[in-house]
Amino acid sequence: MLALRSLFFTIVIPGTVVVLIPYLIVSRDSIGIIGLWTPLAVVSLAVMVVGATILIRCIWDFAAKGRGTLAPIDPPTQLVVQGLFRYVRNPMYLGVLMLLLGETAFFESIALLQYTLAWFVAVHLVVVLYEEPSLRRRFGEPYQRYCRLVYRWLPTRPGGRVV
Repeated sequence: MLALRSLFFTIVIPGTVVVLIPYLIVSRDSIGIIGLWTPLAVVSLAVMVVGATILIRCIWDFAAKGRGTLAPIDPPTQLVVQGLFRYVRNPMYLGVLMLLLGETAFFESIALLQYTLAWFVAVHLVVVLYEEPSLRRRFGEPYQRYCRLVYRWLPTRPGGRVV
């Protein structure tokens, strides 16, 4: 059942953020795709693949180690500090950011860049004003220790040194 819930919320939440909304933005602007094998296209696609891989790995860790999903209404019941979460507190959001930046470059869209920047500001505010206080209340000292060792957005080595 957890696998189905994870799949559903993956389709709904990141699917909306990185597929539906960018599609609506790009199709509204009537811009085309850059040549498929240009250097910019290849780099853009590579960034998107890395972002998707990060996102999928984090969703897997939420289910396997945290026993929950990425949805705020069905969060992990265990604090997840393994996998990519050892290096940065919000790898899932960074994966989505990479996907959006890759799409922005691939479609060469200023509107998509504006959306990406607005999305990141909104996510940062949600993290600071809602997620972190909620996690502090739920997990207490283990989460506080984790925050002291691992940065919010900047990847660190396990133990707290910047990568």
